[in-house]
Amino acid sequence: MKPRLIASLAVCAALAVGTTGCSMISSQATTIPYSAAEGVNVTGSGPLEVRNAFIVATDDGSEGNFVAAIVNDTDQSHTLTVELGEEGSTIDFTVRVPANSVVSLGGDEEEPILIEDLDTPPGADIPGYFQSGDGEGVLVSVPVLDGALDYLAPLVP
Repeated sequence: MKPRLIASLAVCAALAVGTTGCSMISSQATTIPYSAAEGVNVTGSGPLEVRNAFIVATDDGSEGNFVAAIVNDTDQSHTLTVELGEEGSTIDFTVRVPANSVVSLGGDEEEPILIEDLDTPPGADIPGYFQSGDGEGVLVSVPVLDGALDYLAPLVP
Protein backbone atom coordinates (compact mmCIF):
# COMPACT_ATOMS: atom_id res chain seq x y z
CA MET A 1 0.00 0.00 0.00
CA LYS A 2 2.83 2.40 0.82
CA PRO A 3 4.54 2.01 -2.59
CA ARG A 4 1.27 3.01 -4.31
CA LEU A 5 0.92 6.10 -2.13
CA ILE A 6 4.53 7.12 -2.75
CA ALA A 7 4.11 6.55 -6.51
CA SER A 8 0.91 8.67 -6.53
CA LEU A 9 2.65 11.50 -4.68
CA ALA A 10 5.61 11.32 -7.07
CA VAL A 11 3.29 11.52 -10.10
CA CYS A 12 1.42 14.48 -8.59
CA ALA A 13 4.68 16.26 -7.81
CA ALA A 14 6.01 15.65 -11.33
CA LEU A 15 2.73 16.87 -12.83
CA ALA A 16 2.77 20.03 -10.69
CA VAL A 17 6.37 20.84 -11.60
CA GLY A 18 5.74 20.02 -15.27
CA THR A 19 2.75 22.32 -15.59
CA THR A 20 4.15 25.24 -13.59
CA GLY A 21 7.87 24.86 -14.20
CA CYS A 22 7.87 26.99 -17.37
CA SER A 23 7.25 30.12 -15.37
CA MET A 24 10.31 29.41 -13.26
CA ILE A 25 12.74 29.46 -16.19
CA SER A 26 11.22 31.95 -18.64
CA SER A 27 10.33 35.60 -18.25
CA GLN A 28 6.75 36.79 -18.21
CA ALA A 29 5.73 38.63 -21.37
CA THR A 30 3.70 41.12 -19.35
CA THR A 31 6.83 42.40 -17.59
CA ILE A 32 8.59 43.40 -20.83
CA PRO A 33 8.02 47.11 -21.66
CA TYR A 34 7.07 47.95 -25.25
CA SER A 35 5.54 50.76 -27.30
CA ALA A 36 1.86 50.04 -27.77
CA ALA A 37 1.61 52.22 -30.87
CA GLU A 38 3.08 52.60 -34.35
CA GLY A 39 6.14 54.48 -33.19
CA VAL A 40 8.84 54.03 -30.61
CA ASN A 41 9.17 55.57 -27.14
CA VAL A 42 12.56 57.04 -26.28
CA THR A 43 13.55 57.19 -22.63
CA GLY A 44 16.95 57.81 -21.08
CA SER A 45 17.97 60.49 -23.58
CA GLY A 46 17.97 63.15 -20.86
CA PRO A 47 15.23 65.03 -19.02
CA LEU A 48 12.89 64.93 -22.04
CA GLU A 49 10.97 61.84 -23.11
CA VAL A 50 9.94 61.18 -26.70
CA ARG A 51 6.69 59.30 -27.22
CA ASN A 52 5.46 57.45 -30.31
CA ALA A 53 8.17 58.67 -32.70
CA PHE A 54 7.80 57.58 -36.33
CA ILE A 55 8.12 58.86 -39.87
CA VAL A 56 5.24 58.91 -42.36
CA ALA A 57 6.77 58.66 -45.83
CA THR A 58 5.62 58.91 -49.41
CA ASP A 59 5.05 55.62 -51.25
CA ASP A 60 8.52 55.70 -52.80
CA GLY A 61 10.18 56.69 -49.50
CA SER A 62 11.76 59.83 -50.94
CA GLU A 63 10.24 62.24 -48.37
CA GLY A 64 8.95 61.86 -44.83
CA ASN A 65 7.20 63.68 -42.00
CA PHE A 66 8.64 63.15 -38.51
CA VAL A 67 5.83 62.63 -35.96
CA ALA A 68 6.32 62.49 -32.18
CA ALA A 69 5.27 63.92 -28.83
CA ILE A 70 7.99 65.33 -26.59
CA VAL A 71 7.25 65.42 -22.87
CA ASN A 72 8.98 67.75 -20.42
CA ASP A 73 8.05 66.93 -16.81
CA THR A 74 10.70 69.25 -15.35
CA ASP A 75 10.48 72.84 -14.08
CA GLN A 76 12.93 74.08 -16.74
CA SER A 77 12.70 74.30 -20.51
CA HIS A 78 14.99 71.95 -22.44
CA THR A 79 16.08 71.39 -26.02
CA LEU A 80 15.86 68.01 -27.74
CA THR A 81 18.47 67.28 -30.39
CA VAL A 82 17.44 64.73 -33.01
CA GLU A 83 19.66 63.13 -35.62
CA LEU A 84 17.97 60.78 -38.11
CA GLY A 85 19.71 58.60 -40.67
CA GLU A 86 23.03 56.91 -41.36
CA GLU A 87 26.45 58.52 -41.08
CA GLY A 88 27.07 60.89 -43.96
CA SER A 89 23.37 61.42 -44.74
CA THR A 90 21.75 62.57 -41.51
CA ILE A 91 18.91 64.98 -40.88
CA ASP A 92 19.54 67.09 -37.77
CA PHE A 93 17.11 69.37 -35.94
CA THR A 94 16.36 70.67 -32.46
CA VAL A 95 13.08 71.26 -30.64
CA ARG A 96 12.68 73.55 -27.62
CA VAL A 97 10.17 72.24 -25.06
CA PRO A 98 8.90 74.60 -22.34
CA ALA A 99 8.77 73.50 -18.70
CA ASN A 100 5.95 71.13 -17.69
CA SER A 101 4.56 70.80 -21.21
CA VAL A 102 4.21 68.55 -24.23
CA VAL A 103 5.15 69.49 -27.80
CA SER A 104 3.55 67.50 -30.62
CA LEU A 105 5.43 67.31 -33.91
CA GLY A 106 4.13 66.50 -37.36
CA GLY A 107 0.42 66.72 -36.56
CA ASP A 108 -2.25 68.80 -38.23
CA GLU A 109 -1.78 71.88 -36.05
CA GLU A 110 2.01 71.96 -35.92
CA GLU A 111 4.54 72.74 -38.62
CA PRO A 112 5.70 69.40 -39.96
CA ILE A 113 9.35 68.42 -39.79
CA LEU A 114 9.79 67.37 -43.40
CA ILE A 115 12.65 65.07 -44.23
CA GLU A 116 13.73 65.45 -47.83
CA ASP A 117 15.97 62.81 -49.42
CA LEU A 118 14.77 60.24 -46.88
CA ASP A 119 15.54 57.36 -49.25
CA THR A 120 13.91 54.81 -46.91
CA PRO A 121 10.82 52.88 -48.03
CA PRO A 122 7.79 52.47 -45.76
CA GLY A 123 8.14 49.35 -43.64
CA ALA A 124 11.82 49.91 -42.93
CA ASP A 125 13.51 51.51 -39.92
CA ILE A 126 15.89 54.44 -39.80
CA PRO A 127 18.41 55.00 -36.98
CA GLY A 128 17.56 57.94 -34.74
CA TYR A 129 19.72 59.55 -32.06
CA PHE A 130 17.89 61.58 -29.38
CA GLN A 131 19.62 63.72 -26.73
CA SER A 132 18.43 66.37 -24.26
CA GLY A 133 19.90 68.23 -21.30
CA ASP A 134 22.99 66.61 -19.81
CA GLY A 135 21.93 63.14 -20.96
CA GLU A 136 24.23 60.97 -23.04
CA GLY A 137 21.55 60.37 -25.65
CA VAL A 138 19.96 57.22 -27.01
CA LEU A 139 20.12 55.51 -30.40
CA VAL A 140 16.87 53.79 -31.46
CA SER A 141 15.31 52.44 -34.65
CA VAL A 142 12.54 54.78 -35.82
CA PRO A 143 9.90 53.08 -37.99
CA VAL A 144 8.98 54.48 -41.40
CA LEU A 145 5.27 54.12 -42.21
CA ASP A 146 3.06 54.96 -45.17
CA GLY A 147 -0.34 56.63 -45.34
CA ALA A 148 -2.32 53.42 -45.84
CA LEU A 149 -4.20 53.88 -42.57
CA ASP A 150 -6.89 56.57 -42.58
CA TYR A 151 -5.46 58.50 -39.63
CA LEU A 152 -1.94 58.51 -41.12
CA ALA A 153 -2.99 59.62 -44.62
CA PRO A 154 -3.12 63.38 -43.74
CA LEU A 155 0.45 63.17 -42.38
CA VAL A 156 2.02 62.07 -45.68
CA PRO A 157 4.14 64.91 -47.13
